[in-house]
Amino acid sequence: MQHTLYHAILALALFTTTYAVNLQAPLYSMYAENSQVGATAITVAFAAYVAGLMPTLILLGGLSDRIGRRIPMTMALCLCGLGTALLAMIPTWPALVMVRFMLGVSTALATTAGNAYMTELFSQIKMPKAVLLVTSVTSLGFGGGALTTGLSLSVQGTSTMPASYLVLFVMAPILAYGVLTLPKVDRPAKVPMLRLPIFPKNTWKYGISLAMAWSTTGMTIAIIPLQLEEQNLGVYTGLVIFLAIFVGFLSQPLAKRLSNYAALKTGFLLIPFGFLTLLFGVSIKSIWIVLAGAAISSSASYGFTYLAGLAEFIIRAPDNRARATAGLFVYALCRLFFANYLDWCTC
Repeated sequence: MQHTLYHAILALALFTTTYAVNLQAPLYSMYAENSQVGATAITVAFAAYVAGLMPTLILLGGLSDRIGRRIPMTMALCLCGLGTALLAMIPTWPALVMVRFMLGVSTALATTAGNAYMTELFSQIKMPKAVLLVTSVTSLGFGGGALTTGLSLSVQGTSTMPASYLVLFVMAPILAYGVLTLPKVDRPAKVPMLRLPIFPKNTWKYGISLAMAWSTTGMTIAIIPLQLEEQNLGVYTGLVIFLAIFVGFLSQPLAKRLSNYAALKTGFLLIPFGFLTLLFGVSIKSIWIVLAGAAISSSASYGFTYLAGLAEFIIRAPDNRARATAGLFVYALCRLFFANYLDWCTC
């Protein structure tokens, strides 16, 4: 019972840090209007997330090996809470850029330390359950933030302080304290503070596939909201982003039943189908086809490919799980650069 509580606290902490990442997405256009900037500026703000994420992954991906898992997780929760509070108080484009940077740092700290911590809280035999729990709660978090804000705005109307922000302000400090009460199951080592990611042998196909899959999701989050706004369908932005990630969560139990390689191949086949469906829906201005394309892409990226990639990286690096997770996410950074480049071209 006690171990279940530990798993729940850490899972909620991972959910909360990823929940904050896309929380502000439905309000991008409002922040741009407040600062009198255009769509290109929104792309810069979106890219600021990468600017925070990449250096942290590359240089501090193994930080938790040195100082323990709990401190980076607590730092991540504090960063996402403080960043969102700043945006609520100063709802402008410059603040959005700064907050996106902070969220990138937060995500890097949480995913590397949290994934390693979760596998340590579970026994070696139950490692697949640990990986599934991590991928499930982070998928729900990445997708749930945008949807919750969208629902909040539909009830409240346009607001700089939607109810979804208040949820984060309550959860972040409580979970920061909760994480500090978790048991020390790792053994901090006397290793350098700055440690590069590692890429386990024969995992490149999983990393490249995840980069390709997440590039579709990245473009969905970066480009589709602007297209929907032009077509007077902006009210569906939160739902599109949610489906672009949440359906992947629903696909994970099926992916778990397959071997990692079979799950990888399934995701690889679904990527072009989902992306083409998404583009077709935008071209004919059909929100239902757009939603279907987002769902198919989600199944490929946050379902089959994400679960297979994370499991394979962890299995092949049992003594360097935090740095291996950082390595996987460095691959995924390729999709963020690709998504931002295409978004820039469309502005």
